[in-house]
Amino acid sequence: MSDQGIRLFALHGTDKLGMAVAAALGRPLAAHEHREFDDGEHKGRPLEAVRGSHVFVLHSLHGEPEQSPNDKLCRLLFFVGALKDCGAGSVTVVAPYLCYARKDRRTKPQDPVTMRYVASLFEAVGTDTVVTLDVHNPAAFENAFRCPTVALTAAPLFIDYVKTLADDKYCVVSPDPGGTKRADVFHEGLETALARPVGKAFAEKRRSAGVVTGELFVGDVDGATALIIDDIIVTGGTLVRAARAARRAGAKRVLALVTHGLFMPGVERTIMDPAIDRILVTDAISSFQLSDAARTKVDILPVAPLLAEAVRRLHGGDSLTDLLVF
Repeated sequence: MSDQGIRLFALHGTDKLGMAVAAALGRPLAAHEHREFDDGEHKGRPLEAVRGSHVFVLHSLHGEPEQSPNDKLCRLLFFVGALKDCGAGSVTVVAPYLCYARKDRRTKPQDPVTMRYVASLFEAVGTDTVVTLDVHNPAAFENAFRCPTVALTAAPLFIDYVKTLADDKYCVVSPDPGGTKRADVFHEGLETALARPVGKAFAEKRRSAGVVTGELFVGDVDGATALIIDDIIVTGGTLVRAARAARRAGAKRVLALVTHGLFMPGVERTIMDPAIDRILVTDAISSFQLSDAARTKVDILPVAPLLAEAVRRLHGGDSLTDLLVF
């Protein structure tokens, strides 16, 4: 399909990533206006004709010093509504980090299922498709939306990174039982890419009233490079627990491969913990909160090529299977 009818917008706060995705697509970002009013209200509008076009709107919905997740979500919803009012043929939201996606089920009596409410908001303004990257629970994400969804994974980026290493033995580690599906996808892709067996392991994790417990570690990491795969790092307690368990089980070195680096206060203790050799994150979230010392142990992988390829295939109606999307 020709890209004549495609428009790519990136909202304020995702400008840098948007420009990188546009460059990977070989086309400029579509122009838009954003205005803030004295009372805190705002408006956004496209400055290019979108009637009949396949429009993609890129916005990563993590909190920053200038904008909370709520601010970003509200601006994105209003902009999608404006696009539909202007006659856009379809609007695909590309939210590499989707706010409230971790609140996908009730864990206490009368708890909200916030992701389902967010899904209703996207559908109410006319969103046709929602794309995100390593959402916390892909099944819950798909079930929350009635419109089509695409759950991308950063696994291809991490696989390419591991291929540059020269280690003899690898073991993919899930830091908790809930992440085993994510670890399985990465494990299968890595075995295919390396054309040799890769080990598997997982660490136990139980959370009750905010207290995390669990000492069980299952898997053969003795003499291996342990690759801890996870979707998000907040303060990093889960990663440290898994890394220390892998070390006790004989891991030669430990790399943490994490898609979203929220890096909340306290995370630097995790980063500098000797159990972890390096931490890899993508730039789907900017690492503005890291000190210079912490940055020496963190590698940041660009996610723009992956997002651009997904946009290109979605516009052309092509398969995403080899991007490990099922």
